[in-house]
Amino acid sequence: MIIAMVTGVGAIMGYGLLKSLRSAAHGITLIGTDIYNDAAGRAWCDAFEQAPLTSSPEYADWLIQTLDKHQVDILIPGIEQDVHWLSDHREQLKHLKCKIVLNNANLINLSRDKWAMHQELEASNDASRIPSCLTGTFDSLSESFGLPFLLKPRRSYASKGLVWVNKREDFELNAKHLGEQLIAQPIIGSNDQEFTVAVFGDGKGSVCASITFQRSLAADGSTAKAWVRNDDSLDQTVARLCKHFEPIGPTNLQFRRDEHHGWKLLEINPRISSTSSMRTAFGYNEAAMCIEFYLEQRIPAQPLIRDGFAVRYIEDHIVYDRDHF
Repeated sequence: MIIAMVTGVGAIMGYGLLKSLRSAAHGITLIGTDIYNDAAGRAWCDAFEQAPLTSSPEYADWLIQTLDKHQVDILIPGIEQDVHWLSDHREQLKHLKCKIVLNNANLINLSRDKWAMHQELEASNDASRIPSCLTGTFDSLSESFGLPFLLKPRRSYASKGLVWVNKREDFELNAKHLGEQLIAQPIIGSNDQEFTVAVFGDGKGSVCASITFQRSLAADGSTAKAWVRNDDSLDQTVARLCKHFEPIGPTNLQFRRDEHHGWKLLEINPRISSTSSMRTAFGYNEAAMCIEFYLEQRIPAQPLIRDGFAVRYIEDHIVYDRDHF
């Protein structure tokens, strides 16, 4: 009997993980946590625990007590804040019997700051680097990047906080934040040339398994529609980046194809992403790979990927005769 705990089960990634885990192993017990007592993921849990905010002083004690209470074998963070907290507290947690699905600490730290990632790619002279600036005027940046160009938060995810600079006024409204909070970048390619690649890294620079989607985004920055794709040049780019960054376990890389048909790296998310449930439907079950890798010490093999297309939509979960889960 495997007991797995997933955090943030009110979010797409969290409840997608629960569904993928359920399909991965018979007899698995699923513990879900979330800061909201009515999180949607409760519908797919065997047990649920309401969590304090990850940033709160009581979080560490709560987490350790909850893992012990349920005798959890494997913990998979379902939100980015939890990934960061768990990575920052590795020493405090290393005595636990529970296995924690965490990526390379250096990669996690680089992924928190787009400027730090830019510098790393620049130092290695990697062709996937997007030109970026921490300083500049509207005139200098529009001359370098053209119009429109982007002001992008250094520390954000899922396209949150992007500013499209079409005219001088757009820039001047945000110019004071350039450097500490924002970086300037050119717009790469078009919305229909965005790709998301999931890999499972062995921690030594090799890719054990992968799947590629071309995608369109919803308003919240998550994937709304996805098409399974195969592209040798993208695979080569991913292999090169993984050799450099040495990811461990589930890792998500996001790209845009530029006008010269090259690949530019938007970001690396060193975790399972919100598209995991879609990937499971096409044969790529990252949750199952985590069981293999972290609990059974087996290197996952490349699964057979089905071809096809996926679209997300809103559905309802109904509970009758009571007003709670």
